[in-house]
Amino acid sequence: MTQRPNNLEHEEVLEVGWHPYALDHAAQELVLKYRDEKNVLNESHKMRMAVAYGLERFWGEHLRFERDNSYESQNKGRYWKSVWMEVAKILDQGNIALPDADGLVTFKQTSKIKEIAAEIWQLSESDRYVALMVLTQFCDALVWWTQRYKT
Repeated sequence: MTQRPNNLEHEEVLEVGWHPYALDHAAQELVLKYRDEKNVLNESHKMRMAVAYGLERFWGEHLRFERDNSYESQNKGRYWKSVWMEVAKILDQGNIALPDADGLVTFKQTSKIKEIAAEIWQLSESDRYVALMVLTQFCDALVWWTQRYKT
C-alpha cells in the first residue's frame, strides 16, 4: 500500500487503528491449507487479476464455483471464500467491515446475494480504497507463496 486517498492524512489513518498487519503470514497459511487440493492454487493468479474488477466481483467469484458440484470446483470456491473471509478479518482490525465477512451467503440465496452486492457498493470511498489495496497486497502474497509451495 504505497498511496492513500488524498482526503486522508497519515495521522487520520493511524488514528482509526490502521497499521501494517501480517498479510504475508496469513497468505502463507492459506496457501499451505489448500496446497494439496488439485488445481486450487492456480486460483491465486486469477484472484490477483480479479482485484482489478472490484470488490463485488471478487466476492462473487466463489458463487460461480458453487454452481458446479465437482469436488475440484467446490475446493476452488472454498479457497476464494477463505481469502475473502481472511481479508475481512484483517480489515476489521482497521475498523472496516467487509460484507459477508463470515462467508455464509451461498449461490442459491438470490436475495442475500443482492443484499451483499449492495452493501459492498455502499462502502465509503475510503473504505473501498483501503479494502482494494489490502486485497491487492494479500493476493500478491498468495501468488508469491503459491509459486514457492505449489506441488
